Amino acid sequence: MNMARLAAVDATQAARLLSEARDATLAGQRARIAPRPVIEQSWGRMLRSGVDPDHDFRSGLLSSDEVRRRREESRLRHVLPVLREGLLSVADVAQHIMVVADADGRVLWREGSSPVLRKADGLGFELGADWREDVVGTNGVGTPAVVRRPVQVFAAEHFVRTHASWTCTGAPITDPRDGRLIGVVDVSGPLETMHPATLAWVNSVAKLAEARLRELHRDSLERLRAVAAPVLARLEGRALVVDRDGWSAAVTGMPYVPRVALPKSLAPGRRWLPSLGSCAVEPLAGGWLLRATEEPLGTVTRIVLDLARPGRSTLTVAGAAGPWSRELSPRHAELLYLLATHRSGRGAAALAGDLFGDPSRTVTVRAEMSRIRRYSGELLQHRPYRFREDAEIEVLLPDDPRDLLPSSTAPAISRIRSIARSGGPAAR
Repeated sequence: MNMARLAAVDATQAARLLSEARDATLAGQRARIAPRPVIEQSWGRMLRSGVDPDHDFRSGLLSSDEVRRRREESRLRHVLPVLREGLLSVADVAQHIMVVADADGRVLWREGSSPVLRKADGLGFELGADWREDVVGTNGVGTPAVVRRPVQVFAAEHFVRTHASWTCTGAPITDPRDGRLIGVVDVSGPLETMHPATLAWVNSVAKLAEARLRELHRDSLERLRAVAAPVLARLEGRALVVDRDGWSAAVTGMPYVPRVALPKSLAPGRRWLPSLGSCAVEPLAGGWLLRATEEPLGTVTRIVLDLARPGRSTLTVAGAAGPWSRELSPRHAELLYLLATHRSGRGAAALAGDLFGDPSRTVTVRAEMSRIRRYSGELLQHRPYRFREDAEIEVLLPDDPRDLLPSSTAPAISRIRSIARSGGPAAR
């Protein structure tokens, strides 16, 4: 049964059927109408994490000063005009509100129909509220952040019973430079306002926001390039100028490197940086000047691949020259996990089979591995792809292996989840 279409015709009947499916699932019984896979998987995560379906838990609101600070630091502020233009005019007429949350699930902006805003207050859907999935259950902010794709949650598809009078549709907004999640945009309202086209509408506007971020990044690099050109013209040897996030604006004496992974707190002086090695770091307006030196490379001592938090995977490297960390896109998290479990190495065809069930898709695998090696530098070797033999690797996994990389559809990852679901041993 197409629940979205039924809800558009008869919201009450659809809500009743979903309530029956939810009650059966919570009771450990087979529902007469099975929930959609994305909802069923979310409910499973909620049951395993201990979210109470019968009590509306609300964590403390952020202070107004903290909301203001997060707004000023978030890249979401740059795309608010796009989101407002694409969503607010229709949302107000359709008795919806637009909500924009950061990567931590905190509501930073909330606009739209005044009566609906008051109803949202009653649900705790307020400025500064925490709407992560593992805090308030399946919802249009927290669930898209975990699965990294648009999700519509209608009536009793919400895990917490008190949210069953609500419908919400959210889409993640990622940084187009590296795939990092920066927030979620959501359109919400009373359940009778549900429409099946809302999902495509919200997702389209989220993609427009990401396109705007790409434009802004390109413009900022052009400005930095104008500053860098005369500086690099006076230098000999290998050097490049990068922005504060490590994206290259200009290079001299070396092949172009799209991005250099920088420590979170980079300071002037001598540092070891992935893909560049030992270098002298100097501040430059809007970025850094990195000049390669002939000193030996620092020795990598420890690599931590953290997959413990659904939807928030990170790679942390600690070496002689200091630690650095990077948030991973879902695809890069999959690949690095597979390499961490196959220390002897994995060829492109084998990885293609792991990811897609199709060993012929080697072009896609090689392109992604090339992107990973740009920021990982000497950490990864190829022919076959593998971590350095002298690297100590630790993989942090969720408490329940069924929560491993929840947005992944890779056959190799699905097999691990299936083993865990059947009670068998899962790779750790």
